[in-house]
Amino acid sequence: MKKFPLLMLTLAFMLLIAACGNNTNSGSSNGNGGNSKGANGKVGIAMPTKSSERWVNDGNNMVKEFKALGYDTDLQYAEDVVENQVSQIENMITKGAKALVIASIDGEALTDVLQKAHDAGVKVIAYDRLIKKSEYVDYYATFDNFKVGVLQGSYIEEKLGLKDGKGPFNIELFGGSPDDNNAYFFFDGAMSILKPYIDSGKLVVRSKQTTMEQVATLRWDGATAQSRMDNLLSANYANENLDAVLSPYDGISIGILSSLKGVGYGSGDKKLPIVTGQDAELASVKSILAGEQTQTVFKDTRELAKKAVQMTESVLKGTEAEVNDTTTYDNGVKVVPSYLLEPVSVDATNVDKVLVDGGYYTKDQLGE
Repeated sequence: MKKFPLLMLTLAFMLLIAACGNNTNSGSSNGNGGNSKGANGKVGIAMPTKSSERWVNDGNNMVKEFKALGYDTDLQYAEDVVENQVSQIENMITKGAKALVIASIDGEALTDVLQKAHDAGVKVIAYDRLIKKSEYVDYYATFDNFKVGVLQGSYIEEKLGLKDGKGPFNIELFGGSPDDNNAYFFFDGAMSILKPYIDSGKLVVRSKQTTMEQVATLRWDGATAQSRMDNLLSANYANENLDAVLSPYDGISIGILSSLKGVGYGSGDKKLPIVTGQDAELASVKSILAGEQTQTVFKDTRELAKKAVQMTESVLKGTEAEVNDTTTYDNGVKVVPSYLLEPVSVDATNVDKVLVDGGYYTKDQLGE
């Protein structure tokens, strides 16, 4: 009996050693959907909101790509609250992130937190939206945003037959969020096509709202766009038909269409106007197939995620990242070296070729 306590003590000690020996990182996810364990260090991924399908896809795609290369990721969504994003980025720095990939909510609100990142030796990749007023942005991964607008404007030009001299037609213009640098590129690209027709009278903006300041939609919000469309229709189109709407983004397009259908467009002989969009979000692609929204601009976020990950790995390894633009994106402090991917115009005629054959959606997802 006197030997029993000694035996128990020995067994307890052996179990403790075994437990310590098994306390290793298995590389599995911690279950929150945004973090994964890896041997090459941690990368923080700051996304603006989960309310847009594309940002969810962007975040998930990057986690997948980083994980395949052996990186730990910290993916956070700020739900379009600037203060949340700043706090999330600060926490990523505190937790030891070696690099940050940031799709900013407000491109001018991150100057101080990027100073903190620099002081901690953290590299920064701007993702899809340019971060302004900071010298501590190493690279920028995005699409050719001016061309996005050109595709939207050219689609309206083609479908209305403006090149053939047809018109006049009534059009209203919508812009993106004024705190997003991309919104100006989209609008300027579209207006490079549409403004000559507005100036010649072939396109008539009955509201006379033709500047970005007049047509901007804060936070890209569909409800805000719907309310503005309601006001435009009641003030200017009681006895006139609207033939086209320049919309920069699918979420805005959905709000515009809700307003139009609310006053009878799309029923009887009152045709819906041409309505453009961007991001090929599932609801809008279905709307296109249903004959409501007319067009969207597809930006393959799978490829953008890969490019951002490649850039991040380059800076972490101390090498230069591949870029194809070193003159366009001046953030007010420096021209940020950038890689621009190509956008693609999509309507009912090429949905299957671009989105289904390309593996972005299945026919089942589209209800085909």
